[in-house]
Amino acid sequence: MRLNRYIASAGLCSRRKADALTENGNVKVNGFVMREQGYDVKEGDVVEVDGRVIRPADKRVCIVLNKPKGCITSVGDAQNRPTVMDLVGDIPERIFPVGRLDCDTAGLLILTNDGALSQMLTHPKHKIRKTYRAKVGGLLSDARIARLRKGVDIGGFVTSPAELRVLRQTERATTVEIRIIEGKNRQVRRMFAAVGCKVIELERVAVGDILLGRLKEGYYRKLTRRELAYLDEISRK
Repeated sequence: MRLNRYIASAGLCSRRKADALTENGNVKVNGFVMREQGYDVKEGDVVEVDGRVIRPADKRVCIVLNKPKGCITSVGDAQNRPTVMDLVGDIPERIFPVGRLDCDTAGLLILTNDGALSQMLTHPKHKIRKTYRAKVGGLLSDARIARLRKGVDIGGFVTSPAELRVLRQTERATTVEIRIIEGKNRQVRRMFAAVGCKVIELERVAVGDILLGRLKEGYYRKLTRRELAYLDEISRK
């Protein structure tokens, strides 16, 4: 197994970060600093990162969590705020969030111990769509919808065209389903702000073909075999 995949499979980081660790001399194989990024880890090799022996996870764990609003997407928080890890404490394996949802956004969050899978899900080249249900203040005019569908400047970055469908509309608020392929920080909120709308509520309901469904807030479930096969198929592309 290639060294960067070995490190990623241990749940330590992405393969790209593993290459950087190797280049910087943070990785040892059998007691010697290994700077060869393409090294093929063999049976019996002892791999260390920053002085700690690592091994690929014996059991791949992939779950979907319905993250509540007010919960931090982090493995820890210096301010002692509630994190998503507080909701999965009964899982013995070391898992971590794939990507982020901001504190005020609820919904689907994938957690895993598979670093390679995490990298695949967050790499821009795969263009995995994320589906959100957003409630915004006031009426969402056709002109604003057209701008979102075309792509908007959110501050030094122009988004790709979004798919958008109005679900419900009153004089006070509009509820829409919006799909995007990027994952910039607070992107959906910034997109609506760019067209003069404030997001009141935001929930992610799908990542690719993986759906939140009726999963209760604060609860998690394991990915199904079909969902895992779907992700594995994407990773081979």
